Amino acid sequence: MLGNQNIFIVGHKNPDTDSICAAIAYAYLKNTAGRTRKYLPCRAGQINEETEYVLRCFGHEPPKYLPNVGTQVLDIDINDMEGAPDDITVRIAWEYMRASEMMTLPIMSSDGMLEGLITVTDIANNYIDAYSQRNLSEAKAKYYDISETINGTVIIGNPHGYFSDGKILVGASSPECLAEKIEENDLVILGDREDTQKLAIERGASCIILTCSAELSEEVGALARERDCVVIWTVYDTYTVARLINLSIPAKFMMRKKNLVTFHINDYLDDVKATMGKHRHREFPVLDYNGKFVGIISRRDVINAHKKKVILVDHTEESQAVDNLDQAEILEIIDHHRIGTVETLQPVYFRGEPVGCTCTILYTMFRETNVEIPKDIAGLMCSAIISDTLLFRSPTCTPRDEDAGRALAALAGIDIESYAKDMFRAGSNLKGKTPDEILHQDYKKFIFGENVFGVGQISSMDADELEDIAAALEPQLKEECGRGGTQMVFFMLTDILTESTLLLSYGEGSGKLVEEAFGVEVKDGAAVLPRVVSRKKQLIPAFMGALRS
Repeated sequence: MLGNQNIFIVGHKNPDTDSICAAIAYAYLKNTAGRTRKYLPCRAGQINEETEYVLRCFGHEPPKYLPNVGTQVLDIDINDMEGAPDDITVRIAWEYMRASEMMTLPIMSSDGMLEGLITVTDIANNYIDAYSQRNLSEAKAKYYDISETINGTVIIGNPHGYFSDGKILVGASSPECLAEKIEENDLVILGDREDTQKLAIERGASCIILTCSAELSEEVGALARERDCVVIWTVYDTYTVARLINLSIPAKFMMRKKNLVTFHINDYLDDVKATMGKHRHREFPVLDYNGKFVGIISRRDVINAHKKKVILVDHTEESQAVDNLDQAEILEIIDHHRIGTVETLQPVYFRGEPVGCTCTILYTMFRETNVEIPKDIAGLMCSAIISDTLLFRSPTCTPRDEDAGRALAALAGIDIESYAKDMFRAGSNLKGKTPDEILHQDYKKFIFGENVFGVGQISSMDADELEDIAAALEPQLKEECGRGGTQMVFFMLTDILTESTLLLSYGEGSGKLVEEAFGVEVKDGAAVLPRVVSRKKQLIPAFMGALRS
C-alpha cells in the first residue's frame, strides 16, 4: 500500500516558504540519487500567499497534505485476496477460503462493492444444523449449481432454472411409503429403480437426482419432459449426494450483510484496535477511498503494521511537527534552527547548520552529491532563502546564504532584487483573510521549561497594512491564549524596509518578558523593536535568556 512504499518529507505546521520548498527540493535530490524507495514532499498545514506565489512562478503544485503521520490501515500488509462473486454456492465459497487460507470470505457485487461476508463458522453451522428439508428451495438454488455441487449433470430440463418450492426427499423407502411423502415441486434423490423414478415424476416432483450413475429409460425420460421435471445424473451415491446437496445453497443466502464491521485504508490504528476489541471476528474487510473492497486484515496484521517513514525539514520542535510523530519512524532531520524537543528511538541522520535557511543546507548537499539543480528547483530554493533572510537583511543571514541565494537566482534565471519585491508583495497581501488566518499563517509554538508560548509573524513592505493588521489581531491574541496550554501569545509585524518589528503580546507575564528581553517599554500590549526582524535569531533567543534569569 501507499504508506509502505513511500518516505514522506515534511516541514512544520503552518508551513512557510522554506518548509515547503525544502521538502520539494530534498525529495527531488533523494529521488534523483537513485534510491529504491520513492520520496514524497508533503506539507503539514495550509500554505500562505507568499508560498503560493512562489509555487506558481516555478510551475509546482502544493505538496501532498499530510497533517498526521499516525499508523493507518494503509500501512498494514493487507491480504489483497479477491472477493467472491455473489452468485457462487456455499461449496465454492468453502473452496475459495481453503485456497486462500482465510476464515472469512467477502461476497462482492459485479461493480466491486462489498455485499456481505461468509465465514467458515457460518458454513459449519449451516452444515451441522441442516435439519430443514426446505433449505434449498428457500434459498432458491439453481439446478446447475445443485448438479455442480454433487459432481453431476442436468440431462433433462433447464439447468438455469431454480428450485424455488418444495422439500428434499431421499427415495429409499417402498413405492407405497414414498407415494405418501412426495408432494408437488419436491426434489427427490433416487437410485436406479424405474418404478420410483416414474412415481416421483407422476407425483409432481420438480427435480429428481439419479445417483450411482443410474440409467434413465426412454419412457421415464419422456415422462420427465412431459411433466417439466428436471433430471440430474451423478456418479455419487445417495449418501454423498444427501450430504453435499445443502452446499449448493447460494452463499449470499447465508452471508451476513447487516452491521458489517469494515475498515477504510485511511483509518488510524488506534481506532482500528478499539473496534477490534469490541468485535471478536478473526478477519475484517478493508475498503478503499471509494468504498470498494481491497482486502482483509486480521489482529496479527495490526500487530505487525509498518510505521510511516518520515524526514523532517526546517524544524526540530515536537510542538511544530505533524501530528502523531511519535508513531512514525524518523529517518533524517535537516534543519537550521536550534535543536528542539523531537526525540527518536534510534540514531538518525541529522544535519543542522547555523545558516539562515534550510535550502542553503540543501544547496550544499546538491553540490556535495554532484546533482544538477534544475531551473524550477533552483527557483524554489532561492525563494526560500529570500524569504527566510528577508533578502539578506536578517541577522540570521550568513555569507553562505547570500552566496547560495545569488547562485540559485542565476540558475533560475531571475533578477533576485526585483523578484524579491514581487514575492514579498504577494506574501503581504492579506485582503480577505480573517484575523485567525493571519495569526496562524506563520505561527509556531515554543516550550521552554514550564513556559509555553506561541509566536506568529508577518513581514510586509507596506507600513499602513501592518497597522491595519495590528488592530485586527489584538482580540485574536486573547482568543489564542489558553489554547493547548499556551500561556503567552506574541505576534511580530515586521517592516522589511525599516528593518523593525512591532511586537504584539498577550497573556500573564508577556509584557514583562518583552521588557526584560529587549529593554523596551510595552504599552497597551505592544512594543517597537528596532533592528529586530528574525523570530529564530533575535526574538526567541532573547526570550530564552530572559526566562533563564
